[in-house]
Amino acid sequence: MLEAPTLWGLIEARAAATPDALMAVDEDGRQMTFADYRQRVVVAAAGLATDHGVGPGDVVTWQLPTWLESMVLVGALSRLGATQNPVLPIYREREVGFCVRQARSSLLIVPSHFAGFDFVAMADGIAAEVAATGGRVAVLASDRSLPAGDPATLGEPPASGDDVRWLFYTSGTTADPKGAQHTDATIAAVARGMAGCLGCTPADRNALAFPFTHIGGITWLVTSLQVGMSNILFQAFLPDVVVPVLSEWGVTLAGSGTYFHQTYVAAQKAADHALFPEVRCFPGGGAPKPVALYAEMKDLFGAPIVSGYGLTEAPILTMGTGDDGDEDLATTEGSPMPGVELKLVKLDGTIAGVGEEGEVRAKAPQLMVGYLDASLDAEGFDAEGYFRTGDLGVLNERNMLTITGRLKDVIIRKGENVSAKEVEDLLYTHPQVADVAVIGLPDADRGEMVCAVVSTPEGTDRLEMAELVRFCKEAGLMVQKIPERIEVVEVIPRNPTGKILKQQLRDTYTS
Repeated sequence: MLEAPTLWGLIEARAAATPDALMAVDEDGRQMTFADYRQRVVVAAAGLATDHGVGPGDVVTWQLPTWLESMVLVGALSRLGATQNPVLPIYREREVGFCVRQARSSLLIVPSHFAGFDFVAMADGIAAEVAATGGRVAVLASDRSLPAGDPATLGEPPASGDDVRWLFYTSGTTADPKGAQHTDATIAAVARGMAGCLGCTPADRNALAFPFTHIGGITWLVTSLQVGMSNILFQAFLPDVVVPVLSEWGVTLAGSGTYFHQTYVAAQKAADHALFPEVRCFPGGGAPKPVALYAEMKDLFGAPIVSGYGLTEAPILTMGTGDDGDEDLATTEGSPMPGVELKLVKLDGTIAGVGEEGEVRAKAPQLMVGYLDASLDAEGFDAEGYFRTGDLGVLNERNMLTITGRLKDVIIRKGENVSAKEVEDLLYTHPQVADVAVIGLPDADRGEMVCAVVSTPEGTDRLEMAELVRFCKEAGLMVQKIPERIEVVEVIPRNPTGKILKQQLRDTYTS
């Protein structure tokens, strides 16, 4: 595994070590080797410097889909020593404008149009707002193309991997997004740990079918450079496109979360041959993993889901490995990655023991250096410097972590705490439930009522309230936790990384 202090240094090292190895291929069959990548990076870096004045310390916000050019842009900004702010393509003017203003970006890079949306119009509007307050941000429309220049004009590359080079914003559904500051060193640490847990080799072909602008996308880029493996890129997760291309290219690592895995199961059931004969595991994370889904995938594909747990601020704190047993792989998010220190703190402030629930707090080499808005750090870290994740979990006797819910995802019904995840995990096992989200809705008598939003498998009868109650009672669920309302939908809304949009559901069903 290659190491270098900076991302640019890693790009150079990999191009020298395996220049002709395939780095990436997209759904259209366009390919890029590691040597191609390095060359395209320096040409784009020179163009960004010459045409747009990008240099060391400049902040560049960019919002491109999962394209080969997005990978090139990352490398180019790294070569220039800029600080980059990748933004998910689903974000719109409120979120993107907030990021640009808070980060004081000098350049905003967007596609002209993508997924039916006019990004340039949005970007121009943001630029006008910034100008009205005395600032300036330039807009660059980039449709599978980047500026080009003479690499001979480039200055010295950055030498330190400990400077802030990355701003990743967490989604702000009820408040402004939070900007997590990362360095090349923090990203390299999580990439290295993930590669070790998954046993990545140069022969691996990874499915990069979620937004590359997510911190997980950047992590896979760095892992590819460290290991010398390749990625299969998709600008959108369209099953009719993704599954055949992954099959054609012999995917070995087919991520990246519950929704993706459910799609693979459905496709395999409808096929008359093995779709992914070379797959060796299904990396997962970002959303609850039903135990039944794990068993179904292992049976269909002969390969396990290997999931991890983390946040934008502290990516992949725990992860399973191929050596873990089926029970741990199915019911936990693995054990702490190298260098990660976890403590679970109960609601009364004491440390949780084995099997006891507590808030997950962490110190780790992949932990952000702090929020861009430093006033948020006081709430984000405890007195001992551990990051407060806001997630509840349990460690078993093998130090494997199971996430049991969110501090803010506890439904308080008549003074009783109801874990949404506990109810979801049970409902996932019902044959008339394909996907589920349990939410708390305001209620005058109860404080909050428990509402189950479910989608049913194709060809299955609608799940009725009486059946839901019967099932929960027979499973031994406490009466206080049984949903009092059910909403049946065709699709549970999720963001591109697979997380359920619970606030959207609460807004929809709050009367």
